[in-house]
Formats: sequence, C-alpha cells, structure tokens
Amino acid sequence: MSGRGRRAVAPPPDHRSEPQLAPDGLVVRVVNKSGHPMAFDFAELPVAAPMQVSLAAVFAAQSRLWSSHATAKSYWIQVVVFARFVSSLDPLPQDLDELTVACLKRWRACHVGTTSGRRRLHVVRLLLRRDPRLGSGPVAEELARRVPGAERSKQSYGEDERARVLLAAQRDFRAAWMRVRENTLLLERWRAGELTARSPQEQLGRILDHLARIGDVPRTALPGGQLAVTNRRPLGGGGVEQTWGRLFPTRGELTALAVLLTDRFGWNLSVYDRMPAPTTAPSAGEGATVTYQVQVEKRRAGGGHWFSTENVTDSGADSPGRLITQALEATAHARALAARLAPGTDLLMTARTQMVGNVEHDLDRPRPVEPLRFGVSRDDGKRWARRHQVGGSPFQRARRTTVTREGRPLQHTRGTHESVYVLPDLRVQDASRQVFEDGALEALGLARSAVFGGHLGEAPDPSHRETATADCEDESASPWPAPGGGCAADFLLCLACPNAHVHPGHHGRLAHLRRQLDSMRSALPERIWQDRWHDHLTRLDDLHERIGPAAWNAALATVDDSDRTVVGLLLKGDLTP
Repeated sequence: MSGRGRRAVAPPPDHRSEPQLAPDGLVVRVVNKSGHPMAFDFAELPVAAPMQVSLAAVFAAQSRLWSSHATAKSYWIQVVVFARFVSSLDPLPQDLDELTVACLKRWRACHVGTTSGRRRLHVVRLLLRRDPRLGSGPVAEELARRVPGAERSKQSYGEDERARVLLAAQRDFRAAWMRVRENTLLLERWRAGELTARSPQEQLGRILDHLARIGDVPRTALPGGQLAVTNRRPLGGGGVEQTWGRLFPTRGELTALAVLLTDRFGWNLSVYDRMPAPTTAPSAGEGATVTYQVQVEKRRAGGGHWFSTENVTDSGADSPGRLITQALEATAHARALAARLAPGTDLLMTARTQMVGNVEHDLDRPRPVEPLRFGVSRDDGKRWARRHQVGGSPFQRARRTTVTREGRPLQHTRGTHESVYVLPDLRVQDASRQVFEDGALEALGLARSAVFGGHLGEAPDPSHRETATADCEDESASPWPAPGGGCAADFLLCLACPNAHVHPGHHGRLAHLRRQLDSMRSALPERIWQDRWHDHLTRLDDLHERIGPAAWNAALATVDDSDRTVVGLLLKGDLTP
C-alpha cells in the first residue's frame, strides 16, 4: 500500500463575502475566510480627497482575491507608503489620473534597488492598473514596465543544517510525546481502578484525572490573588512538565512537531492552523498498518477547492504515518479538552499555553479556547528558532528542502514547483553541477566517510564464522588483533572489516539495528551519540545503499525475537566477542 496519496474533497463553508465600500467611498471592509471583518479607512491617507476615494476603489476591487487579513494589511502598508510619496510631490496630484510618467519614474527609482522596494512597486502597480483611467497612454506604459523579480533569500537546507534542525525538533517533540504517553498510561490505570488506594501513584492518578478534565492541576489561592500548586510533592514540583505538561504539549513542543511534519510532508505553515485531526481509513488485509486520511488546506487554490485529502500509512517506525500516530497521541488530551470546552472542535495541532488571559487574537487564525491554542504562528516559529539557534524560522526552508528532495510539486502547480522552488535553489544548482563532474565529489565524500568494509554475498559460506552482525572469513587476519590471538573488535566494528561477509540472512537484523541507532539519536545528548554511534550508523547507511531500499525494507518484515534480543544486547554493550 502506498505511504501517501492525495485526492480532492468537497470544500468546507467559505465565510468570505464581497468587500464592502462605505457610502462615502472611503472605508473598505475586508472579510476574511473565517467571516471576520477588518476596516481600512482611506480618509487617513495624506492625499487629496478624490485620490483617497480612487485608492479605496482599487483596493476594494483587488481585495476580492484575498482570503486573509494578513494580505489586506500587507497591501495597506504599501498604499500608505505610496500616499506619503504622493504627498511630497509638487504640484500635488488631486487624483490618480493626474499622476505623470515623471512621478512614476521617480517612485520606481526610490524602490527598485531593494527586495522590499520591488515588492512595493509590484503591489502599487497592481492597484493602479485597476483604475480604468490609467489603462492607456504613457502612464499605462510606465505601469506596464517589468519590475525585476525579488531574489530568493530562502534556500533549502544543506544536509548538516537539516540534520541540526531535525535533531532539535525530534528532541523537543519526543520529550513531549513520551511524557504525555507515560502519564496517560498511569491515568488509564487509575481510571481502571488498578492502583493501590492512597499510594503515591493513586494520588497522582487522581490529579491527572482532574488535569484531563479541567486543563490544569488543582491550585490554591494565596493572598494577593496568586495561585499555587496544591499537590506539589506528589507532582514532583510546580513547573510545566510536573503540572499541566504531564498531559498537554506546550506551544514550543507543538512547533517542533510542525517542523517534523513539514520536513516529512512539505506542508505550509498555514496548514497547521486548520488541520482537522486525521481519521483512519481501512487497510485491506494489512492488520499491522493504519492509514490516516489527512485534510490539507490549500489556501490559494481556486474554484472553491480549499482542502485535499492525503492518505498516509503507518506501517512501522520508518513509515511516514508513524509521526501522525505520535502526533495524535501527544495531542489527545488537548483535543479532548477542546471538544468539551467548544463542542465540534477537533484540530490536530492543539497545545496548552502558559499565558492564559486577554491576549490579542489574530482573526486569520482559529480563536483560542482557554487555556488552549491551535496551530502554529510565525511568532511561534521564530521563538523556537531563537531557542535552538537555528537562524530564523525553519518552516520556509524546511518546506523548500522537502519539495526539492521529493522532486515533484507538493500542494502547488508544476510551474510554481519549477520557477519558485527548483530553479532558484542553490543546493539544487550545486547538485546539478555535480552530475557533470564524473562523480569526483561523490568519490571524495565516500573516501572520507565511515563505510561498509566487507563483502556482499547471496548465501552463507560454511567456512565462515558467524558473528552478531556478519560472517567472518578469517579472524586471525583482523585489522584489530587481540593480544592473545584472534580479533579484538566488537561486533559492531565487524562491518568495517574486510573479512566481513553479509548475505540476505543478515539483512533483517542489520536493518533493525540501523532503525534502533537512528531512534537513539533524539534520546541522547548529541556529543555522546556522535562519539558512540555515529560511525556505526554511517556504515549501516552505506550498506543500506548497496543492498537497495527495496530489499532492505523487505528484510524488516523478517526481523524476529532473536534479532531484537541480539540488537538490544549490542546497544547495551552486553554482547562481546
């Protein structure tokens, strides 16, 4: 069964209405997709009254294409800048039809030299060309002049950058998922009556039940209006992880989940604001797999098709759907609380916030249900990036990396894929140049890396000695001889030895070993993991490439309890030659 599929679904209700122009022609009311209005008063502009009316008219006409207040505000900012420019002209134009070629050339010269300036020229030109009086003549020709495209400042991640971002996200989200999962198991045992009465676990289970229902642990009011955690001792403290974080992810942890989803699926940041919790679909004849139907919002799609459905299958730890499974588990209590507080709410990306109260709400995003927040904002991305020092919000670069890695359009057209994502990307350009360098750089990289040093075979050789990871041709010729004879290398180092022979009987165990090493990376400090496990995983990655993904993945299905036991002993250091 395919790990991912996509089909269109019927659009949900669209609450937008035609932009409204006030009777005086000076106030434009823009309604976003959620049905919330925002007014723009053109009487505030420092230009003559006739020009205020004309700018309001072209703004209203252009706003029919918008679905968000953010877009409307970005256009409004450019209109204000243009109005200030016009107010500095002498003589002062009274209306748009009094703009001259000379003043438009001056406007262009002021802004064509910067990326933000070229964006400003593009926006103002779109608006002015909506005025029928500027549809012909020299001014129309000046407006028709091409504005140079903005240079793409956002590039895809290099491999090292991507690995650093993903590792930070994996650590954040994994901590949340494991914390919520552990406390959920305890809560379920308490609800089933399995805990000893008046035991510490029973007391904690009662607190968790209160937390799941209310959204916070019990608190006691103190003089001055402050609230203190009532059960600090059984909780182990009063911090987030000891209190409400036991069952709810934080906004930072939800942001980390979004980073992982973007890297895996290439979804836009805005998708997470309104993504319903995925539902399961039947997996015919595959009892060990779960297929999720994920609704992905396509904000810029035309014709009313606002959502598409992607089918994502969880068939194991390395499958795309495993992250969806973990996301559902980590947000389960937050989504259940949201459904109780606001019936009908079931958004996947739901977190609890520490800052409860009157906070200015972005009407383009889902309305909060205290103490919960939905989706991931740009500010969330910036805060997460600052905390992990990854150089700016990761979402645009992560999406670009995934799109160029996939080599096909994701939620956009083929033309956009080529012109916006592929052609301007420096990593893609570098990769393309390498195709013509006769593999020189690839060979150099291989020479400098830890690689599989043995031989691949189709069947075992009876004369070879079996080890935990490979068959040994001659341990007396080991590059790591023992003082008393034989081989002193551990079994993981066998894969670096020229005496090692690997055949299909080893593939399942080695594939399982590779998966376990990779999963340990997010659970250990980076320095420890690099020192202990990096070379072994790199060697297994090389072996994976030589054997081929199809054979390697097929071998995972052959892993048995013996393989799992041996791998567990290898990773604990309890299995030695």
